[in-house]
Amino acid sequence: MASFSLNVNNKQYTVEADADMPLLWVLRDLLDLTGTKYGCGVASCGACTVMMDGNAVYACQKPVGSCVNKKIITIEGLSEDGSHPVQKAWQKASVPQCGYCQPGQIMTAAAMLQKNKNPSEELIDSVMSNNLCRCGTYHRIKEAIHIAIKEINQ
Repeated sequence: MASFSLNVNNKQYTVEADADMPLLWVLRDLLDLTGTKYGCGVASCGACTVMMDGNAVYACQKPVGSCVNKKIITIEGLSEDGSHPVQKAWQKASVPQCGYCQPGQIMTAAAMLQKNKNPSEELIDSVMSNNLCRCGTYHRIKEAIHIAIKEINQ
């Protein structure tokens, strides 16, 4: 066990954990930030996606020891009141059915739009193809991304 200082959602936390403990379990079990979901544990579904230094990453694959001095944003930290353009677009397009994959989907889309405010269809398809949705709401996810693009570019 070691002590790690983490910047999560613009707050500083100190956690005691093994260096190889996945960030996902630190977030959920030690910091009680349960918006980030466990899906597969092998980086195949995207349910655990968070932003780290502006990049979408799988929290199930990031050892906490590699997260020191990084800026980590979870779904809880994207906006305090749900006013992030991607969150608003998700509501407008009525994306979620079961909702389980949606935090990861939203974080992936938000990271993409933070880097590219006007992505091509090919980029959207490529970036979002790593996030699985068992309910099959892919068409609404894409619709929401286009709504967010319009809002961001106003």
